[in-house]
Parts: sequence; C-alpha cells; structure tokens
Amino acid sequence: MTAVEPERLASRSGTSMTTGDDLGGLETIRRGIHHSPELIEGIRVTALLAVVASAGQVVVPVAVQQTLDRGLGRPGGTDVPFVVLMGVVAALAVGLTGLASYGMTSRLFRSAEHGLATLRTKAFRHVHDLPLLTQNTERRGSLVSRVTSDVDQVSQFLVFGGLLFVVSIGQVLLATIVMLVYSWQLTVVVWVCFAPLFLSLRFFQRKLSEAYGVVRRQVGVMLSAISEPVVGAAVVRSYAVEARTQARIDEAVLTHQRMSTRAQGFTAVSFSLGGISAGLANAGVIVVGVKLGFAGEISAGEVLAFAFLVTLFVGPVQMGTQILTEAQSAIAGWRRVIGILDTPADLVDPGPDGHLLPRGPIDVRFDHVDFAYPGGPPVLRDVDLTIEAGRRVAIVGETGSGKSTFAKLLTRLMDPSAGAVLLDGIDVRDVTPAALRSSVVLVPQEGFLFDDTIAANVRYGRLDATVDEIRASAAELGLHDWLAGLPDELDTRVGQRGESLSAGERQLVALLRAHLADPDLLVLDEATSAVDPRLEMRIGRALERLMSGRTSVTIAHRLSTAENADEVVVVDQGRVVQRGPHAVLLTDPDGVYVGLHRSWVSQQGS
Repeated sequence: MTAVEPERLASRSGTSMTTGDDLGGLETIRRGIHHSPELIEGIRVTALLAVVASAGQVVVPVAVQQTLDRGLGRPGGTDVPFVVLMGVVAALAVGLTGLASYGMTSRLFRSAEHGLATLRTKAFRHVHDLPLLTQNTERRGSLVSRVTSDVDQVSQFLVFGGLLFVVSIGQVLLATIVMLVYSWQLTVVVWVCFAPLFLSLRFFQRKLSEAYGVVRRQVGVMLSAISEPVVGAAVVRSYAVEARTQARIDEAVLTHQRMSTRAQGFTAVSFSLGGISAGLANAGVIVVGVKLGFAGEISAGEVLAFAFLVTLFVGPVQMGTQILTEAQSAIAGWRRVIGILDTPADLVDPGPDGHLLPRGPIDVRFDHVDFAYPGGPPVLRDVDLTIEAGRRVAIVGETGSGKSTFAKLLTRLMDPSAGAVLLDGIDVRDVTPAALRSSVVLVPQEGFLFDDTIAANVRYGRLDATVDEIRASAAELGLHDWLAGLPDELDTRVGQRGESLSAGERQLVALLRAHLADPDLLVLDEATSAVDPRLEMRIGRALERLMSGRTSVTIAHRLSTAENADEVVVVDQGRVVQRGPHAVLLTDPDGVYVGLHRSWVSQQGS
C-alpha cells in the first residue's frame, strides 16, 4: 500500500484528513506560529542577541586588519600599545559573542519547546474530536507520527536549524557590508561565484519540499506496518504468517529508505554546489586581491581581513544548504500537524448555551432519525422510537442491520444525518459534553483497559473515587469475592490492553467502571458477547444490579439478553420493524424476530 492510500480511502468516504500539502512554506510557518504563539515570545530580545552575536564575528577580522596595517606595519615601527589594544578588543568581542550566542540559544530553546508543546497538545486533543470514520480510515501509525515524530522534526529545526539560520543571515549581511567597505571589487567576485547557488535555491526548495512531504507520510506508513504486528503478535504466530508480516515491514522500511535517499540526493547536490561556489570565491579573492594589491588599491591587512570575511560569508552559506534540508523536512511535518488541526470535528460543542440533564432515569426519543456515513448508503431510515425512563430495552437485528449505530447516536459518538436524538426531551447536540458523559455511559463490546492497575482503570468512571468507594461499588455488583481472589486485588496490573485478564474479567472491570460512573442511561453493546461460561452467570448478576434503577439500552447478540429485557426493538435494514416484549414477538410467525430467535436456539443447540 502506498503512502497516500489512507487519505484516498478517507476521501472516498467524505471524511479525508487534511494533509496541508497545499500550504506554501511561509504560509505553513505563519499558520504554525498562529497555533503556537509561544514560538515568538520575546523575539525582539532574541533578535537583538542574534545581532550582537553576528556583529562579534566581524570584529576579529577588522582587528586583524588594523593590527597589520596600523600596528605592525606602521612606518615608524610596531605600535605595541595599539597591537595590545586590538588583541583586547578581539578577546572582548569573542567573549561578548559567546555570551550573546548562549543567551540567544537558551531563549530559542525555551520558546521553541514551549510552543511545540502547545502544538502537540492541541493536535493530540483534536485527534479525539475527529470523526470516528476518519480515525478508523486513517492509519494509527500516521496519526501517532503526526503528533510525535512530525512535531519532533519541527522541534529539531526550530531549536538548531532556526538558531543557525538566524546567526547565518546576520553573518552574511554583516560580512557583505564590511567586505564592501574594504573592496567592492572583491565583494562582487564573491557574490558572482555564489550567484548560481542563490539562483537555484528556489528550485531546490521546491524539490526538497515535495520529497520530504513524501518522506514524512512514509514515516506514518512505516510506523503502522511495525506497530500492527506487535499488537497482533498472537494472530501472527497463530497463523504462522511471520514471513508475510516481515515482508510487509521490510517493504515499508525499504520504501522509506528510497524516499529518504531521494530527498537526500537533492541535499547532496545543493551542498556540493555550495562547496564549488566557496572554492571559486576563495580562489577569486586571492587572484583578484593580489592583482589589486600590486596596483596599490588594497593593503595586505585588508586582503587578509577579506580572507577572514570570506570565511564568515562562505560558512553560513554552506550551512544554509543543510538548514534548507531541515527546513523542508520540518515544514513537511508542520503541514501534517496543521492538517490534523484543519480537519473539522464532526461533533459541535454547544458551549455555554448547552443544557444539563436532570438526574434520574432518562427517557429516550429517536425523532425520525436518519443516518448515513458520508458518501455511503443510509444505515438508519426514519427511525421514530420512544423508550420510557427506567425501561430495559434490547435492540436486535441481523449483522449490518444498523443496531450498533443506535449506541453511537445515543452516546453522541456520531450525530444523525437527519432528525434528532432526544434525552428527556433535549436534543443531545444541545447537551454539554460534561453533562452527557456524566449521565450517559457506554459499555462497549470489548471494554478497553489501559496498562495500569484495576483501580486506575475503574477510576475512569469517576476520577476522584476512593479505594473504599471502589470496594463498595464492587460489593454492590457482587464482585467483591472476585477482586479478593486476584493476586493484588485492586492493585493488580491488567497489562497492555488488559491482556493479563481474561475476556470475561475485562468485562467485569468495564462494568465496575460503569457502575462507579453512576449513569442515568446505560448503553451496552452486548457486554457479555465475549464472556467465557465460567463468568457468564457472575456478569449476568452484575448486569442485573447495574441496570437497576436506570434506563438501559442493550445492543443484543444473545437470546438471553432479549429474553430478560422489558422490551425488544427489532431492526432490519435500518428500519424498526417490530417492538414489544419477547413473548409477544414470538407470537408473530411472520415477524423478523421469530427468525432471529430460531437462529439463536439452533446455535445454542449446536
């Protein structure tokens, strides 16, 4: 798969993540500073220090010229006090340059890291606001690389390349001014030698920008190719596809190598051109300088000083080619981060005008709801459904019928394409996010656990919960004896993604987390579907207590879930085709529910 396929895939779905490739270099920097204003904090003082550091560089050549022409070459003999004075001036200039460079470096470092921390935080937070479809179609490695390695690339340039760029520009300008004072002829020689390089910079900038844009995208592809087999190591080993997996990783690594080598090729050409220009400039200064010296138009001290100044001119220009490379790589990364921030979130926060939900069981209303993924066919069609407060409702249907979309709409992981989802008569789009999350809790089919203790994972339901409150919650769900049987009870570590626990135990943690959150509307995407038989009865009892006293909507995949519900809602091809108690629905021989029930019974029998 190529580096751009995820973007194309998302684009076909109408939710492509912005790449930022249409931004020019200066526009990218402007937008980057807009998102991270800390980057230019105290820029005037930093710029002043840069001027001092650059000015100090040209003091030594001038001091050398004055020492030769007025100190050592004085007609009446060496002027020792003047020579000593020039030495002191040169030493002071070197010391002042060092102090100014230190001050400039430390200030650039602090402002760069502060600004980039802001950029990284904004990007990370915005990732959570992106449409679910965008997150699902975008490679995880690409998302991670945008927030990590792309920002790191910008950081390296701003802290080091940016520093060198500021100093280099200052040195080139000051060196040119002083060279003009000594000899306009030699200054012209130097600039003529570097003219081809300067004229070709625009070409190399464009080529480097394109090349490093591909490199930064390929980093995300490579991270995905490497990280996925690590997460899915059990599948790789179980199906003995190590060779195929390694081939996929090798292909991603080699593609990254080819793209990087191509980009570095442009850098090598520009750097070589800089070296050729420097050699020509030095040779031209010597030849023309000697000629001017014999003609009496320039002194020996001025020629020597000019040689020093050429070095001050050549060094920054050659360094500029390397800076150009780092700049294009950094700008490519900056574009990708800005691309995240430019991708619109699909859920609009109502802000201070948002409503709160009253405590207590919530009644639910789907008011002629339609839903379709961008560019896709309708998933739900004209759903008009009311669920009374305190009722236990099971939503059933064939795979792909649209039943899981109910859970996403109820918890506002997505918004309907048409119609409205109302909670206690309030459109969920008008409820503040904090109120919605405190009143409505989703227990997904596979409760995600973080690599921490059970207590830490349970506290995601309520962050300020004490150990005693967690134990009390476990006791209410009948899980206290299960916790007591764990090696370290609440301090037991669950491992990455909860892999130290069984599937059933992970669900127990998820139910305990939901109970601690104390929601008024509980939405379960069949939380018992992946449970081993040993824990099924325990989870069933915990669920019974968890649903007590609150409205619950369960996306059901099992017969027992539908049988125990107060009401069953049957979904077929995106429409609600039946609703009623389990026993009543079984009396309709032509109904969709009878066919589902027959399928469940046959599965249990087998």
